[in-house]
Amino acid sequence: MSVNASAQAVKQLPTPEKNLSMTLMDALNKRHSERSFSDQPLSDQQLSQILWAACGVNRADGRRTNPTAINAQDIDVYVCTKDGASLYNAKDNTLTEVTNEDIREILAQGQENMKNAPVFLLIVSDQSQFHQRADIYGAMDAGYTSQNIYLVCTAMGLKTVARAMMNKEAVSKALGLGENIVLELNHPIGY
Repeated sequence: MSVNASAQAVKQLPTPEKNLSMTLMDALNKRHSERSFSDQPLSDQQLSQILWAACGVNRADGRRTNPTAINAQDIDVYVCTKDGASLYNAKDNTLTEVTNEDIREILAQGQENMKNAPVFLLIVSDQSQFHQRADIYGAMDAGYTSQNIYLVCTAMGLKTVARAMMNKEAVSKALGLGENIVLELNHPIGY
C-alpha cells in the first residue's frame, strides 16, 4: 500500500450550496442511521456541500462550521472513494490526493452492506494540537463534525451512519498518517 507518484494532485471542488430548503428542526426530526448503500456515485457538488457542512470555513477569520476544543482545529476529513483517498482542505475547498488505492473495504471492516458506499468520510484528530486531554478533546471534536455530516446528509436526502469500527492500522498505513493522528470516526455516504 503506497502513495502513487501523482499523490499530490489537487482538485478544486465547486462552491458549496448553502441554501438547502430543509429546516434544522426537520433535519433533526428526520435524522437516522442507515447501514446499506447503493454504489450510485455522488456529484462533486454534493461532496462539496457535505464537506463544507462537516468542517468548512464559514467566517472571514478562517473559523469553521465545526467547533473544536480551544479552537485547535484538530479535525481533518479524508474523502475515500473507489478512485482513492484525498484530504479535504477547508481553506480553499480542495481535495489533495493521498493515495489512488481504494480503502473503502478496510474502512467497512467486513461489513458487506457498507463497503460499496460511493464515499466514506474519515474523521481524524491531530493530537499534537493539544497540550492536555487530547484524547477527550479529539473525540468531542469528531462528534461535532459527525453530527454536521448527519444533518447535511439528511437535508440532502442521502444516507449515512457514524462508525468507529475500521481497521485503523491498515487505514493509517494506507494514508501514511503519523503517530499523532487518531482515526476517530468514518461515515459511509450514499443512496
